[in-house]
Amino acid sequence: MNKELIIRKDENAVDFALLKDGKLIELHKEEEKVNKFLVGDIFIAKIRKPVAGLNAAFVNVGFEKDAFLHYHDLGPQLASYLKFIKLVSAGKIKDFSLKNFQFEKEIDKDGAISDILSANQSILVQVVKEPISTKGPRISSELSFAGRFLVLVPFSDRVSVSQKIEDKAEKDRLKKLVQAVKPKGFGVIVRTVAEGKKTAELEKDLQNLNDRWLAMCKKLPTAHHPSKVLGELNKVSSMLRDIFNDTFTGIQVDDEELFQETKDYIAEIAPSKQNMVKLYQHKDTPIFEKYNIERQIKTSFGRTVSMSKGAYLIIEHTEALHVIDVNSGNRSNKATNQEDTALEVNMIAAAEIARQLRLRDMGGIIVIDFIDMQNPDNRQVLFNFLRDEMSDDKAKHKILPPSKFGLVQITRQRVRPEVNIETREENPNNLASDIDAPIQIIDKITFALEKIMKDHKKVKLNVHPFVAAYLKKGFPSIRSKWFFEHKKWVKIIPRDAYTYLEYHFYDKQGKEIK
Repeated sequence: MNKELIIRKDENAVDFALLKDGKLIELHKEEEKVNKFLVGDIFIAKIRKPVAGLNAAFVNVGFEKDAFLHYHDLGPQLASYLKFIKLVSAGKIKDFSLKNFQFEKEIDKDGAISDILSANQSILVQVVKEPISTKGPRISSELSFAGRFLVLVPFSDRVSVSQKIEDKAEKDRLKKLVQAVKPKGFGVIVRTVAEGKKTAELEKDLQNLNDRWLAMCKKLPTAHHPSKVLGELNKVSSMLRDIFNDTFTGIQVDDEELFQETKDYIAEIAPSKQNMVKLYQHKDTPIFEKYNIERQIKTSFGRTVSMSKGAYLIIEHTEALHVIDVNSGNRSNKATNQEDTALEVNMIAAAEIARQLRLRDMGGIIVIDFIDMQNPDNRQVLFNFLRDEMSDDKAKHKILPPSKFGLVQITRQRVRPEVNIETREENPNNLASDIDAPIQIIDKITFALEKIMKDHKKVKLNVHPFVAAYLKKGFPSIRSKWFFEHKKWVKIIPRDAYTYLEYHFYDKQGKEIK
């Protein structure tokens, strides 16, 4: 299995595409200075007002909408947190290690928020769900610091190991190891990727997390309310921290500064793997075009998603849930056994649905209408297959077995807005008369070339693949006619990312010719 991360940078954003055997399974975008509230960010904030009816509080974290803090997200050690924040902010505590800090009594797990928090009270909170639609961030006052192998939890003594590590001896080894090295007053969660790791690697990760805690505490005495006191790692580092493992075969980056940043981070977490980070330097072909990502984006984000053997999905989004309908297409016309066909199409659909959920980062309630199957054994086979396909999904999720109607219900954790890419284009023939029809675009390009060829020896033309194919087909092709007329060859580069009527000229240095 080949697993590659492709990173593209432009003026305003960085795009991350995760490929598994060349197929796009995750797509992320980090836009510069757009969202200041990322999952994992920690803020010193003030309670706006507790709401007894919701048993929650609205908190001013500097967003246009107040953040939402439910009683169950306060954490049992809230009293200790509040005492610590008060003493640190007043400059009465200089030692932030917690080894000499006197813990307070845990709060009642079924208590009322109005008995604990009051308006204008200072509180330290962490974003657990980014602002979505009209809602502000969802926050928690139970902080955690995620590292490569470990998660550090202040004001706790508990050590727990990921349930995905199944070897009991390995779980016991990791638990004893962490208990021996963790600082007093801190709990630790051992992540799945820690399996088989040496003591030195875990100690280094733990030390990095402790350093982040100390750096955050140093900011508290002078921090404004509200303000961010600890930001998540940048998107490259946080993504690599969460998804990078021994199955990765390559990381390609098209920006030199980002390439060095990525290589440095890999050198820190996995020195033997740093040579897999490569700088992409083929200027003629954009990196997402080279790895067929643009085409996959266009075919994967529409309302209809095509699959093999004529089957397809219809994906509908509502305010309350997502609905996915599985269709056999023309496959049913070739089948001799309806039950076998239904199972085959459903298995193909299950693999694609697992991919779509990760790709679009769909969260909340998802209802899937698989093709009806009468045999309960086949329904069990489908359920097991879907569960296996989703086993690599980092988002917390739960899958219910198929009902007799073939419906499968999934709940999937939603912590950030869904990835939504508009893939439909209007039919150029139906557009207003002041916009070029498809055949007129050729005349417009030809006319522009007459001016451009006078001042440039080499010209590259980037166009939609359909237009590129039309310009190059036949003999003499339209491109050949340009050569006979101007005695200069025009290099035509198909661009999957372009709309049908979009085109751009570039000179030999790669600069756009206006």
